[in-house]
Amino acid sequence: MITLYLSIAVAVLSLVYAGYNTGRVLKTDSGTPKMGEISDAIKVGAMTYMHRQLKTISVFAVILFALIAYGLGINMALTFIAGAILSYIAGYVGMNVSVRANVRTAAAAKKGLAQALEVAFKGGSVSGFAVVGLALLGVSAAYLIFTLLGVSEHSIPHYLIGFGFGASLVSLFARVGGGIFTKAADVGADLVGKVEAGIPEDDPRNPATIADNVGDNVGDCAGMGADLFETYAVTLIAAMVLAEAEGLSQTYVLYPLALGAVAVVASIIGINFVKTRNKKKIMQALYKGMLVTQGLALVGFLVVTFLMIPGTANPLSLFWTTVIGGLITVLLIVVTEYYTATNYRPVRQTAKASETGAGTNVITGLAMGMESTILVVFIIVGGILSAFYFGGLYGIAIAAVSMLSTTGVVIAMDTYGPITDNAGGIAEMAEQPAAVRKVTDALDAVGNTTKAVTKGYAIGSAALAALVLFQDYNGALLGAGKRLIFDLTDHKVLIGLLLGALIPYAFSAVTMLAVGKTAHKVVLEVRRQFKEIKGIMTGKGKPNYERCVDIVTKAALVEMVVPALIAVLSPVLVGFILGPKALGGMLIGVTVSGLLLAISMANGGATWDNAKKYVEDGHHGGKNSEAHKAAVVGDTVGDPYKDTSGPALNALIKVINTIALLIAPVIAGWSLF
Repeated sequence: MITLYLSIAVAVLSLVYAGYNTGRVLKTDSGTPKMGEISDAIKVGAMTYMHRQLKTISVFAVILFALIAYGLGINMALTFIAGAILSYIAGYVGMNVSVRANVRTAAAAKKGLAQALEVAFKGGSVSGFAVVGLALLGVSAAYLIFTLLGVSEHSIPHYLIGFGFGASLVSLFARVGGGIFTKAADVGADLVGKVEAGIPEDDPRNPATIADNVGDNVGDCAGMGADLFETYAVTLIAAMVLAEAEGLSQTYVLYPLALGAVAVVASIIGINFVKTRNKKKIMQALYKGMLVTQGLALVGFLVVTFLMIPGTANPLSLFWTTVIGGLITVLLIVVTEYYTATNYRPVRQTAKASETGAGTNVITGLAMGMESTILVVFIIVGGILSAFYFGGLYGIAIAAVSMLSTTGVVIAMDTYGPITDNAGGIAEMAEQPAAVRKVTDALDAVGNTTKAVTKGYAIGSAALAALVLFQDYNGALLGAGKRLIFDLTDHKVLIGLLLGALIPYAFSAVTMLAVGKTAHKVVLEVRRQFKEIKGIMTGKGKPNYERCVDIVTKAALVEMVVPALIAVLSPVLVGFILGPKALGGMLIGVTVSGLLLAISMANGGATWDNAKKYVEDGHHGGKNSEAHKAAVVGDTVGDPYKDTSGPALNALIKVINTIALLIAPVIAGWSLF
């Protein structure tokens, strides 16, 4: 019980620290009235979208709550709704601060790089610590409440699966809806503004500029917050369920919570090391915070492991699995940066390919995205083998928990990106001095890489979490200690594999088309305004920003329904029609296919994005050159890759695995064919 109380106390500490950083950010200068006006427009657009998205999610949540209560019991239904509510709050809180930190970062840029970096990163940390605090609090408090109500300790981990499903559902909606919003606005703004009109990014004459900035918040702040809330919570729960399924004692069931609590304390210390005055060392400063956090967390893990795990079980072996999880995190970050930062071959080669047109740019970007999967898979495979060697299946689960334990710092790095992106846009639209934009550009250039790095981290962690969830599913079919054999010569397993491998492609096709259709509407609207509103190009006429925001808001809310239905219905249909073996094959197929496709999309898209930035920095002809136009086209292809379909596959994998785990006891021995 002491572990539960300590976990809850640390979770509350995380939330208090998030509140403390919120106060620090809000106390800073908010800039000129013009800057405030632009920031308010972004804030209103973001909040309007979030409130309307909540209505759509609520309809699904109420229906699923009733179905779960009827089919699986009220306890499971209550944890489901708790997971959904906390996941939404986590994303909402982070974004709420981000849309206030953007203008303050722009204002701080007048004083210097160090001040702007501090505001942007502290603003991002609010989202990070809100996510880990709410996730750790939700899982720990649910376990404690069930314990106090007299529920058997053997049943509690099973009920927590509902919490994971609720978090996964909101994550899917947030990722898909936010991704469609942000990339439709971004693509529409770039195609007309940069390519056709030849005006800069974030130019106030572009009617889609505000929508683009709103999208950064609903996609990269709220979307990533809900995404990693779900990943963090589901990984904790999966490890706890596996410990129970393996017949381990309650100490092993609660051990993941202790690791999470230790890492929160390490993260609070670690983020205070993120400081620099040198624009060339911004990334190093961010990494310093991450490495300090990892180091402190590992020291804490060692202490906790020897305190909790009995000596007869060789606690040192279990500790090594936590080291492996941390090592996987570091290696994934290194590989992702190599493929997405402007300092290295992939981005520079893609930029150079722009000299011969959009076609060669797109071909090279696709190749780099595919190539990036090689090292990532080797890292994950090596991690699985090593963790299994030291701790068996439970060791793999603990490696995944260790990997996710520093989520607070990772989200801070991610949310830093859209904050600095918005800050640059506000500085541009408010006609701030060139020195201000120079600072925000330096911060934003690093933000592109941090967003790519955190997506790689989230996708890689999904692979380990999905493997643990699959083992949980298998155990849930026949009971503790028993395993169903998935024989590749069994036609149902093979059918399941093929269907599972298909789903990420079908899902991505739907989300990519949604971005394309919505961007088409934005392009037509921007062209209409350029044509009909006199004086836009001279700065005398004011664009109708609200119209573009309304277009992408409505489209995103409608278009996110079909992908959600694909994720929710596919495991149910396969499970009840073809049976548990086919569903097991489907879980393997969707994990392998989804992992590779997601990595390729996320890294390839970021490669295109930074190749465009590299050209804009004066290489290969610079801005407004033919190479620049080709790079912009490549970037528009990469936008839905890296910010819509790719990251959403992370949520898709875990939604399908979690639903399979929920229905496993019901479909055991069931098959229509």
